[in-house]
Amino acid sequence: MKSLKLITVLILSLSVFSCKEKVKKAGEKDTAVNTSNHIISSDLKWSERMLLSEMNRFPESWMLDFHDKPKWSYPNGLVLNAAKRVYDQTGKEKYYDYIYGYPDTMINPDGSIKTYSLEKQNLDMLKSGDVLLYVYEKTGEERFKNAIELLRSQIDTQPRTSEGGFWHKKRYPHQMWLDGLFMAEPFYAAYTQKYSEGETANKAYADIINQFDLIQKHSYDSKTGLLYHGWDESKEQIWADKETGVSPNFWSRAMGWYGMALVDVLDYIPENQEGKDRLIKYLNQFAEAIVNVQDEETGLWYQVLDQGDREGNYLEATGSSMFAYTLAKGVNDGYLPEKYLDVAKKAFRGITENLISIEENGVINLNQCCAVAGLSADRDGSFDYYINEQKRSNDPKGTGAFILTSLELDK
Repeated sequence: MKSLKLITVLILSLSVFSCKEKVKKAGEKDTAVNTSNHIISSDLKWSERMLLSEMNRFPESWMLDFHDKPKWSYPNGLVLNAAKRVYDQTGKEKYYDYIYGYPDTMINPDGSIKTYSLEKQNLDMLKSGDVLLYVYEKTGEERFKNAIELLRSQIDTQPRTSEGGFWHKKRYPHQMWLDGLFMAEPFYAAYTQKYSEGETANKAYADIINQFDLIQKHSYDSKTGLLYHGWDESKEQIWADKETGVSPNFWSRAMGWYGMALVDVLDYIPENQEGKDRLIKYLNQFAEAIVNVQDEETGLWYQVLDQGDREGNYLEATGSSMFAYTLAKGVNDGYLPEKYLDVAKKAFRGITENLISIEENGVINLNQCCAVAGLSADRDGSFDYYINEQKRSNDPKGTGAFILTSLELDK
């Protein structure tokens, strides 16, 4: 009887295994990567430890940013761009499988993108295009190229200010936000480098540089060297100054988006392109300005950058990680003086000593992240607004930047 039961169990087990194999098509990748039963070694570099921690929290890459169902969104693009650099450095296939899992889930056979709407003209939706460029180059799958072209078509139809600046979203008329530079320009520049030539490429590069020129023209504060979060050309928004159109404060992560946009776009702009020298100038101004508001004791930055002594303000993880990355990459790429590498190291040390907690299984957490902030009728850009937005641990806008910083400092 016992032998019969054992045989029955074995048959059932083989049947289940056979069914699973039938579901999985030939050559199909296992895109769900489960690290939950593994210990994350402290001997690994911080970049790999954080990526493994993200994979532990979000076993499938569409789950990044705490999604409970697949969604085309920008935080996935940020973390997976960081993951591709970890994969390029380590060659570990589980990292590539994790990256591939997102576009594999989100891109339909015809190249349409699940949950994406071209009509919304939302710059945020271009960020994950960077991942599509990467996996298309690796796989040659036509659906990825079609999706890339769909996202690129948004740039041609994006509403613009009178001087050619992209509106952040169709439903945010006449507004440029610092966030938008990071969401759109690296994808736009990478696409141009890969697929455009001659006068078409020159016009695209000039258009990209113009976005930075306009932000500098309208959002730059000459007294501090910092940039305001948003600018409304119409000056009609509740948060917009009636004379200048700018929002009232310097938000840490908005400045972080802008810094990362600069160092990432510079990877693709040709050396002889008119205006590249201006981008380098903007980056140097940026570096000087953020060092002036860096917390001397911890090396971190406050949620509202220039008001660290005000009650309620706090040392914020996502902006601090973004600044450290911008400075480290700027030095490594030869655009910033060496002295800023020490600033980046101090910031990264401040993050690991003050904002990182480690679980028994080695999973690391990045704490004190602002979950989200923006500008709208009920988001007035005031000091009180920024400091009272939700805080959470492991926001991907911070973990992604943390991985990128670690990789730059490893150099």
